[in-house]
Amino acid sequence: MHSAIIAALSFFVVLGIMVLVHEFGHFAVAKFFGVRVEVFSIGMGKRLFGFKRGDTDYRLSLLPLGGYVKMAGEMGGDGTMDVSTGDSAMQEVVTGERPHHNTAAEEPASVRREVDPGDLNAKPRWQRVLIGFAGPVSNLILAFVLMAGLFMMHSEVPDYVRQPVVLDPVPSGSPAGHAGLEAGDRITSFDGERQPSYEQVGMRVGIGVNSTVPISIDRNGRTIDTGIAVPATNKPEDLTPEALGIFTRVQTTPIGVMEVEPGMPAEAAGLKPGDLIESMDGNQFHYVRSLLAFLQQSDGKPVHLVVRRSGQSLNMTVQPTLVPAPEEPSGKQYRLGFRPTEPPYHVEQLSLPAAAHLSFTTNMHNGGAIVTVLRRLFTRSNTVRQLSGPIGMARVTGEAFSTPGWQPTIDLMALISLNLGIFNLLPFPVLDGGMIMLLVIEGLIRRDINQQFKERIYQVAFVVLILFFAFVMFNDFSRLPLFSHLKP
Repeated sequence: MHSAIIAALSFFVVLGIMVLVHEFGHFAVAKFFGVRVEVFSIGMGKRLFGFKRGDTDYRLSLLPLGGYVKMAGEMGGDGTMDVSTGDSAMQEVVTGERPHHNTAAEEPASVRREVDPGDLNAKPRWQRVLIGFAGPVSNLILAFVLMAGLFMMHSEVPDYVRQPVVLDPVPSGSPAGHAGLEAGDRITSFDGERQPSYEQVGMRVGIGVNSTVPISIDRNGRTIDTGIAVPATNKPEDLTPEALGIFTRVQTTPIGVMEVEPGMPAEAAGLKPGDLIESMDGNQFHYVRSLLAFLQQSDGKPVHLVVRRSGQSLNMTVQPTLVPAPEEPSGKQYRLGFRPTEPPYHVEQLSLPAAAHLSFTTNMHNGGAIVTVLRRLFTRSNTVRQLSGPIGMARVTGEAFSTPGWQPTIDLMALISLNLGIFNLLPFPVLDGGMIMLLVIEGLIRRDINQQFKERIYQVAFVVLILFFAFVMFNDFSRLPLFSHLKP
C-alpha cells in the first residue's frame, strides 16, 4: 500500500512538472507574438482555484492528468471579430465620449468584421508553427538541462556502463548462446550501433523486440557476424541484455564476497566476506548475474567453487537452494547466499561545457532509441504491447523516487520529458505535430483548409487517440501481479 501511494504521488509530481514546462512553452511564445491566452491550466476538468491576470485565467484543475493552454481562436475561426460601425459607435471613436440620446429609440448600428489582433488565426502561419513547436521543444530543453545539471553535480556511474562490452560466460540455452557468442567476445556492432557501450546495447535490446538483431563480435582478432533473436514480450522493461544471455564483464577481477547470508549454503560451505570466487564449475565469472544464470542451469545440482582467500586457493562444493524471487518468471531462483562487492564506479562532476556535451550525446542516443521504437511500431516490427501508460509510468517513477539519491529520479524525468517532446511532434492531428503539419500544408497550397473538414479530422483523430490510450491502459492492467496470476 505504501509503495502504491509513493508511485501515485511521484507520478503526479513528475507529470505536473512535464506538463507545466510543455504548456509554458506554448504560453510564452504565444504571448510573445501577441496572442490572447485565455486559460493556462495545470490539470484537466473543473477549475479548483487560481487567479486572473490580464486576459489569462491561471488555474489548477481537478484531474491531475495533463494540462492545457487555451488561446483565442484556437478552436477555429478566421481571426476577425464583429465591430459596430453605427453613428453612435463612430462618435465614440472620434470624440471619446458616448453620445446622449433624448429619444427612447436608439439608432441601429451597422456591424462589420475587423481583424482581432489577439486571435491565433490572425497571426501569420510561421508564428503559429513556432507556437506549436514551443511545447515539445521546451520538453527537449528540459531533458537537456536535467542531464547537464546531473553531470555537473554528482553522478555515480559504474565503469562498465560506458565501456565496450566484453562477454562473461554465456549460458548455452540463451539467445546469445544460440547465436554462438562465447566468453571473451567483444561486441563491435549491435543493431547498427558501432562500438556500442553496455548502455547502448541495453537501449537497442529494448527496441529490437520480436526480431533478429544483427550483431558483430571480435573473437581473438577475428570478426564474426551473426544475429541474436530478441523474443516478443508484454514487459519490455524486463527485456535487458542479461535476458538474452549478454553478460558484460563489469570488472577485471573475480567476483568478491561482501557479506554471507546466515543459514544459506554459502555459509555452510565456509564462504567468508573478503573471498574472491575464481571459478564455478570451471567457468571464470566477473559479474554476479552471469554466475546466477549458470546456477539456474545447474537445476539444483552441487557446484564446485575455487575461492581465493588471503592469497591461497580453496576448493568448495556448494549445494544451491531454491528461494522465492518475485522478479523471476517462475517466482523462484537458485542461490548460494552471498552478497557481492559492488562493481567499480566513478563519480562524474563535469564542467559546464563537458556536461552540456555529454547531456547532448546522451539525449541524442535516447532520442534515437525512442524514434526507432515509434518507427518500428508503424512498420509493425514491434508491438504496441511494449508501450506503458500511466500505471506503468507510476510504477517506474515510484521505484526511482524510492531509490536513494537524486540520480535515478533525474534520469527518469529527463527520459519522460524527452518522450513527451518527441511524441508531441508526431504529425498526428490533436498533437502539436499534427497542427504544424496542417499549417505547412496550408502554406504550400496558399489557402486555408476548410474549417469543417479540419474539425472532422480532429474528431476522428481524437477518437483514435482515446482508443490508443485505452489499449495502453489495458496493457498496464494486464501487467499487474493480480492479473498476471490469472493468466494460464
